[in-house]
Parts: sequence; C-alpha cells; structure tokens
Amino acid sequence: MKQTLILIFSLLLGLPILSQEIQEQSFSLQEAIDYALEHNRSALNAQKDIEAAEQQKWETTATGLPQLDAKIDYQNFIKQQVQLVPAEFFGGNQGEFLPVTFGTKQSVNASATLNQLLFDGSYLVGLQSAKVYLEISENAKEKTDLEVRRAVINAYGNVLLSKESVEILNRNIQVVEENLNETDKIFQEGLEEQESVEQLQITLSGLKSNLNRSERLERLAYQMLNITLGLDINSPVTLTDDLEALALQNMSLDLLNVEENVSNNIDFQIAENDKISKELLLKLEKSKFLPTLSAFVNGAYMGNSNEFSFLQNDQLWYGSSLLGVSLNIPIFSSGMRSAATQRAKINLDKAETDLTETEQQIKLEIAKAKTEYQYAIEDYEIKKENLELAERIEQKNQTKFFEGIGSSFDLRQAQTQLYQAQQDFLQAMLNVINFKVDLETALNTINN
Repeated sequence: MKQTLILIFSLLLGLPILSQEIQEQSFSLQEAIDYALEHNRSALNAQKDIEAAEQQKWETTATGLPQLDAKIDYQNFIKQQVQLVPAEFFGGNQGEFLPVTFGTKQSVNASATLNQLLFDGSYLVGLQSAKVYLEISENAKEKTDLEVRRAVINAYGNVLLSKESVEILNRNIQVVEENLNETDKIFQEGLEEQESVEQLQITLSGLKSNLNRSERLERLAYQMLNITLGLDINSPVTLTDDLEALALQNMSLDLLNVEENVSNNIDFQIAENDKISKELLLKLEKSKFLPTLSAFVNGAYMGNSNEFSFLQNDQLWYGSSLLGVSLNIPIFSSGMRSAATQRAKINLDKAETDLTETEQQIKLEIAKAKTEYQYAIEDYEIKKENLELAERIEQKNQTKFFEGIGSSFDLRQAQTQLYQAQQDFLQAMLNVINFKVDLETALNTINN
C-alpha cells in the first residue's frame, strides 16, 4: 500500500512536467522563420562551423607567436652502466682494464625552451587562408539560413494547403451527402432513376477517399514543419496565418524590377571564396621555395645524486642556457615542388572556370525565378476566376438536377470540375508564396 501511494504521488508530481513537454506552440509565418533560424539543426551546426573557423583562425595565428615549452626528465639507473678503462691509469698493469661506473645513480634535468618563428612564407599564406576559411563558414551559414527560410515557408504553406484541402473536402462531403439523401428519397418515391443515386454515391466515395488521403498528408506536413523548425516531430503546433492572406501579401510586382546583381547571390560568393582559396593554395606551394628562419632560447638545470634528494635544500643544481638560430634553405626536390605548384595552378584555372559557370547559372536562375513568379501571380487570378465560374456552374447544375431538367451525369461532371478548380486555386496560392521565396533567394534580397 505504501509503495502504491508513493507511485501515485510521483505520477501527480510528474503531471506538470508532462504538460509542459507537450505544450502547444503557435506561429505566424514570420515567427516560424525566426524560430527556425535559432533552432533548426542545420542552422545550429552552421553557426558552430563559424565558431570553429574563428578558433581555427586563432590557431593558425598562434603558430607564428612565441612558443614556450617546459620539460623535466628524471632518470634512475636500476643498474648503472659499467665502462672499462685501462688499469695503467690507476697504477695497474699495462694491458689490463678496470671496471668503472661514471656519474650518479639518479639525475633530474629541467629545461624550458622558447621558440620564435622569424620568417616562413607558408605561415603568411596560412594567415590569409584562415581569414578566407572564416568567410567561407560565414557564407555557408548565410546559405543555410536562406535554405532554412525557404524550407520553413514551403513547409508552412504545405500545412496550410493540407488544412484548406481537408476543410474543403469536408464541406463538399456534407453537400454531397445532403444531395444523396434528398435524391434517395426522390428515388424511393419513384420520381428519380437509380443511376442518379449511384452517381452521387460514386462522387461521395471519391471525396471520402480524398479526405482520408488529405488528412494523412496533413499529419505529414505538420511533421515536416516540426523538423524544419527544430522541434520534436510530434510537437503540437498551431499556425496563425491564412493561406490566401499570405498569397496576397506575397504578391509584389516590384520584386520583378529589382536589379540583378549576381555578386549578391550567395552561391556566387561561395564560388568566389573557392577561387580565392585556390589562389592561396598556389601561393602556399610557391612559398615552399623560400627559406624558413626560426630562433630559440633554452635554459636548463641539472641535478645529480645517488639518492632521491632533489627536493632538499642542499641539493646542487647546475644551470646552462643556449641561444640558437635555424635557417632552412630548400635547394633541390627533384621537381616535386614545381609539380605541386603546377597542380595548384591547374586547380586555380578550374576554380575560375567554375566561377564563370556559376555566374551564368545564377543569371539563368534569376530569369527563371522571375518568369515563374510572374506566372504564379497571373495564374492565381485565373484560378480564382475559374473557381468562381465552377461554383456557379455546379450550383446551376444542382438546381437543374433537382428541378428535373438536368441529368445526374451533368451534375457529377460539374462537381468534379468544381473540386478540381478548388485544388487548383489552393495550389496557385501556394505557388505565389513558394515562387516568391525562390526569387528572393536567387536575388538574396533578404540579406542585401
């Protein structure tokens, strides 16, 4: 009984925590974008890459700064080495040798060495490379943010599209069910053919099948949005924006007149970074033909004893110091350095070609994005008019059908046309939103 009460008490204490874990969050589109830029996993890793690049930059810089190393060596001969010396040195017979042990059994050598690089061409190139590496990481973060923004907008729009589809299908099902019930009553009275009932049954079953599919797609759309936001896949989320309102907000013909500055495009900047990095690699290979110069200062103290007395005050220590300069001059490498330089030059030529190709591809991408965006705006107006026409046609055929002057086949055809017009209009609204973000990404108007 006591264990049961403890279990119940623990569960009650855990309820507030559980409720916090499944707390529902609501987002407008802009709020979703802002949230994703802070919590999306790709965005988080891109930020960590910048932090790593900053550390890499300092690591490279520090290699040319003074380096101080300390070293302590302790030696204890378990059995000291014996040397043979001529016995005559000690008054013995010529030709005989005496075993002699030199030195003490134990010794400690403590030293410190200060190294300073005076000149190294590769170090100078490394400093430039570290700066470029940081720029590459920053550009990669910017590209990641642009892609995250586009992914959030696409995912947010897909959720709204799915929700609208489910709502429209539910309304259509309700209308068809009412028509079916009324038609069935008329058929039971012998005033309508059975085919009319069957036509409506076919329409109803198709709508229910589409509803089941749309509900499953809606769940998947929410899960995709959660992943993009950086949330748990099953986190409850509420969207506060409306699909049609977003479509109207994203209609801006002014965007079609924005100056096409290819250098603003993040892919161009990344390709330019690649070219600069290849230039630095060529400089690095050329720097290997230059000499390197370094200097060092060393100071050391040595103590000797047959017993471990190195921590006592009367222990004798003998100091030494050393100053040195080292000059390394590359003379002959059997063509290895020359081949490496030529390889770096070839890679630079390739990077320049890739930069030109990227520039042309971006111009094409911008032109295509403008065309698709302008078409999306025009198509929105057309699909909206088509939907209004389809609604009127369906209403007229429904009236004719129940007045006995229209066939069930004509009614079903009008309903099918209406359902297609509804989906086309939803897709047209989504296209306006998605094609606008594609154009904004190509122009990089978000960050410029």
